[in-house]
Amino acid sequence: MTPTPPGPTARPPLVARPRPAAAPLPTTPAVRRAPAATTTPVAAPLPAARPRIEGDWFLLPAPRPAAAVRLFCFPHAGGDATAFTPLARALAPATEVWALRPPARGGRSRDPMPADFAALTAEVAREIAPHLAPGRRAAFYGQSFGALLAYEVARALPADRRPELVVVAGAPSPAEWTERESKDLDAAELLRLTGLEELVSADPELVELALGGIRTDLAVSATYRHHPHPPLASALYALAGAEDPMLATTDLSGWAAHTRGAFDQLVLPGGHLLATVDRPGPVDLLNSLLSGRAAADPTSSTATATATATEEQPSW
Repeated sequence: MTPTPPGPTARPPLVARPRPAAAPLPTTPAVRRAPAATTTPVAAPLPAARPRIEGDWFLLPAPRPAAAVRLFCFPHAGGDATAFTPLARALAPATEVWALRPPARGGRSRDPMPADFAALTAEVAREIAPHLAPGRRAAFYGQSFGALLAYEVARALPADRRPELVVVAGAPSPAEWTERESKDLDAAELLRLTGLEELVSADPELVELALGGIRTDLAVSATYRHHPHPPLASALYALAGAEDPMLATTDLSGWAAHTRGAFDQLVLPGGHLLATVDRPGPVDLLNSLLSGRAAADPTSSTATATATATEEQPSW
């Protein structure tokens, strides 16, 4: 007799197994960290907008119309607005960079440079004023020749259009400007000392374009004359690169006399130019200042090497 095959064995009911407890994280010494910006999930970053030209005078390398602050950047002697492209990308989306496009170079090679520094200051102030609406936060950042121009443009503006913050880098104070050693340099030497020679040396045409822009700006710079005037109400920060070969000293305390607002001077790692086409510059420090917080802690990783001039970190 053939045995009957056994029927299917009944399966035991499924029972949810408790998940094992997560292993505790190893303890580590306390580390100072920036406070979290928000406790809500961070949205995916918006796609980068294409660079935009505003009139003749401004390049927006990373347009952010909803940004809380506009930072107007003034390039060095011979420099162009594109020098601030890495900085603009690094500061977005909270800050929108408006980089000055000086005449007689780049896309404005056919536009003549104003005859002297006073005329250049007046023209830039006239062009920038409509973009400085009262109640809208704005700041200036300039380096070398651009630092002096940023300061003089801020002073030339109506009081209700002036920026709340002016950051000047790699430049002696206005009273000391005509005594600086770089006034006797020719364009080729200035190109070398700024550290830009290596960027253009492979292309003779780029070298000539760079030298042409430097010569133009040196001629305008030579016409600058400082006249005593009431100090700005804007906060003012003076920056120096620790390895700057063009500043006779990294002590920029002379700038303190040119503001009745908060002042500080900082020495940062770097040479004469902090922001270039291949380096964004003092991003952490600018982020800290533009967010409305006090100056960056010089002992943190904000690229600040030395803080001088005041015992307290000013806030504004």
